[in-house]
Amino acid sequence: MSCLLASFALATTLAACKRDAAPPRAATTPSSPNAAGPAATPLLHDVIERDPRYMIGISYPPIANRHPGLARALQRYADAARAELMQAVAGIGNEKPAAPYDLSLAFTQLAATPDLIAIAADGSSYTGGAHGNPLVARFVWLPKADRALTITDLVPDRAAWADIARQVRVQLHAALAQRVDADALPPAERADVMRDAGHMIDEGTGPDPANFSQFEPVLGADGRIVALRFVFAPYQVGPYADGTQTVDLPADVLLPHIAPAWRGLFAGG
Repeated sequence: MSCLLASFALATTLAACKRDAAPPRAATTPSSPNAAGPAATPLLHDVIERDPRYMIGISYPPIANRHPGLARALQRYADAARAELMQAVAGIGNEKPAAPYDLSLAFTQLAATPDLIAIAADGSSYTGGAHGNPLVARFVWLPKADRALTITDLVPDRAAWADIARQVRVQLHAALAQRVDADALPPAERADVMRDAGHMIDEGTGPDPANFSQFEPVLGADGRIVALRFVFAPYQVGPYADGTQTVDLPADVLLPHIAPAWRGLFAGG
């Protein structure tokens, strides 16, 4: 699989030298609607750093600087990714690696209305080996309250996750079958792939809201949510080669599970 940010200038030089990595840690977004941040609001600027041992490229959407809490959340995520890279750089001392270590991270505006803003974070961190560690996170922000909207805000009833997980799992298994059929594998090999990859899907979509914490609102023409797109980083529901996978669940399927306070954000709510 090509680098997640092949179009990002600093990552293109490393596309051939990404490494086998352990499954990425779960991307972190604010866990509490009122999570406290530093008193000072950062002014986010794109970052480009070059050194014989490493390269860093981080880009931010302009809208983030208009919302202090959102700016802090994005910076916390970027700072954590940068700190992890620099820890690896410190570990090699003054030695120059065969290929520079690299952090490529782009924050992209997905949606912006008076009621919500959605930002995607996509990238990779390379610290040697065959390919980099994927970085995948989503931030859904309530600009009027200057706070995050989390998946447990939207669906607080844990019992509802059995139904949501089941519907997501059905779509992922169907997509897996299509990919495997396109490869025209011999029957025995097809059965092995379906079993192993299917097991990853089932484990990564257990009825725990933490498995669905990365999501994007899909908006209609009127700015209301017509679907939620659940985003799964490589390794969560498939091998690295399958990349980031997504599943859309329409508003009419989700509305019975959505907390009353947030139904007005959804079409038909």
